[in-house]
Amino acid sequence: KQQIKSSLILLLTATIWGVAFVAQSVGMEYIGPFTFNAIRCVLGGLVLIPVILVLKKKKETGAENQEKEDKKTLWAGGIACGVILCIASNLQQFGIMEASVGKSGFFTALYIVMIPVIGIFIGKRPGIKLWFCVALAVVGMYLLCMKDGSFTIERADIMLLLCALAFSFHILVVDYFSPKVDGVKMSCIQFFVCGVLSAVGMLFTETPDISNIQAAWLPLLYAGLLSCGVGYTLQIVGQKGINPVIASLIMSLESVISVIAGWLILGQSLSGREIFGCVL
Repeated sequence: KQQIKSSLILLLTATIWGVAFVAQSVGMEYIGPFTFNAIRCVLGGLVLIPVILVLKKKKETGAENQEKEDKKTLWAGGIACGVILCIASNLQQFGIMEASVGKSGFFTALYIVMIPVIGIFIGKRPGIKLWFCVALAVVGMYLLCMKDGSFTIERADIMLLLCALAFSFHILVVDYFSPKVDGVKMSCIQFFVCGVLSAVGMLFTETPDISNIQAAWLPLLYAGLLSCGVGYTLQIVGQKGINPVIASLIMSLESVISVIAGWLILGQSLSGREIFGCVL
């Protein structure tokens, strides 16, 4: 039951992230990558504060020492996730500036290959069935995202590959900390850490303009409230008690959902190649 519940939560996460690719691409027409991520992450953190207050329960007096220990783990997990998320999300935003949405989706989702490879070195060796599933998913994503069939590596692709590597570590760090701490609180901390670090990058490399920020309000609202506030929190909750390789496979469905969303919402056509890629 827990496996099914976690899988459904991660599927919802992938759905939210799949639609967010459109929001991220549109948002970049108005503001820079650091500005976009700084605002979206702060929004994501702010929206979780009332949720934490509502869910807060009174602790028993005898649990005070345990609570202090949990706080150390909570802050360690939140800060670690926030730093890695900052690196991953900003590399993704810079990559999206130069690469197509489909190519961005393909390279970003290559974390499904990196996670089992990293797992070998940390004693989490996946079985043959999982390797087969990973290979099948990669072929499907290639058919889905790389529409012209080419595979040339450009500067944006390198940034997106590094982004995928960072997201791999993010998923593994979440896998380590999520069973130990409150997922909503850890998610809130990671957003504020990511937002502050992105704001530092914004102040040194970009010139934020209030009118451009206002023009990008809708993509920022979706990316902040849903993609960050809801999506990443669901990831932390959903990853509890599930193999990180399986979790990455489910979350990589964001590539499929982004294409389906474009078809349903924007009326974009789907070729036979893309449909076959979705099926795989």
